[in-house]
Amino acid sequence: MAADTGGDFPTIIGPDANFKGELRFEKAVKHLGRFEGTIESKGRLLVAEGASLSGDVKAETIDVQGEVKGNLHATGKVCLTSTAKLEGDLHTARLEVNEGAVFVGRCVVGANGARPTQESKPAAETKPAVDTRPQADQGRDRAAVGGKR
Repeated sequence: MAADTGGDFPTIIGPDANFKGELRFEKAVKHLGRFEGTIESKGRLLVAEGASLSGDVKAETIDVQGEVKGNLHATGKVCLTSTAKLEGDLHTARLEVNEGAVFVGRCVVGANGARPTQESKPAAETKPAVDTRPQADQGRDRAAVGGKR
């Protein structure tokens, strides 16, 4: 990803900022600090490398270079760069994941991902996926792993 100029982001939250609450904005925001809470935007959010965000985000476009623990919902696109760490659910129309990005959670991509849905559970309450294959298929895997067929 090319370096962003200040003109791309009318609002920049500096690296020394550390706050909790609710953030709403219309245009683009570059986040360099620490934030805990919810973010809603009609614009773009960039969580820069070294920044951390704990909470849920709804925005047009979300770029993650830093660390996010929470659910992301983008009507446009989510980009996880090589330095991104995301722990939470992801709903978006388009997704770009660069090699090296870390993502732990569930993901819905496409037209259904961009539509508003029921609130996702907070990341801490997200349970691992359940194996929905028929039990006969699951048994074959266990047998193969155990060395018996």
